Amino acid sequence: MRVLFLGPSSPTLEYLQANEEVDPTEQPITPQQASSYDMLVSHGYRHIIKPDVLSVARAVNLHISYLPWNRGADPNLWSWIDDTPKGVSIHWIDEGIDTGPLIAQRRAAFENIDARTSLALTYEVLQLLMVELFIEWWPRIRSSEAPAIPQEGRGSFHLSREGAEIRATLPNGWDTPVQTIWASKRSLPPAGGLMLPPEPPCT
Repeated sequence: MRVLFLGPSSPTLEYLQANEEVDPTEQPITPQQASSYDMLVSHGYRHIIKPDVLSVARAVNLHISYLPWNRGADPNLWSWIDDTPKGVSIHWIDEGIDTGPLIAQRRAAFENIDARTSLALTYEVLQLLMVELFIEWWPRIRSSEAPAIPQEGRGSFHLSREGAEIRATLPNGWDTPVQTIWASKRSLPPAGGLMLPPEPPCT
């Protein structure tokens, strides 16, 4: 299978390179470029995939949040600020931002949190969990046997500029302990309020 990997180097990319014919890029892509691939896999990609690209290629996204919570930018950061469910999700990409049908999700249980539990550490945990989930589900994704389960509930969404404002206040950047976030967190529910997420379609 020919795969176009969208995003920076990662263990996910390494896994695909060991099993498929893969070209990686972090640049914006065109429909002409996408049409020569069987699948697009996005992980940490910084560009919006436009509808004309989606019209010519199947595409999945790996997002380190428990969707529909924390769509958009800085999902790990906002999960601690807003105290929302934490986890990872693989979903089919549609024309929205992190709104496509779910393939698989897994909750992250952060226990025994202490002063060493930083945003950077929890980010690393989520990335490891994501790789495990992707390896588990890739055979079904590539064979078109993966589900497409609509997301339920409003969840939450944040723009990159919101995260930038918060990051500027963090005393130690990404090494800031999540306990510090808890101590100074502010409530930032989206318009209409936060709604409970659905039960995970798979684990």
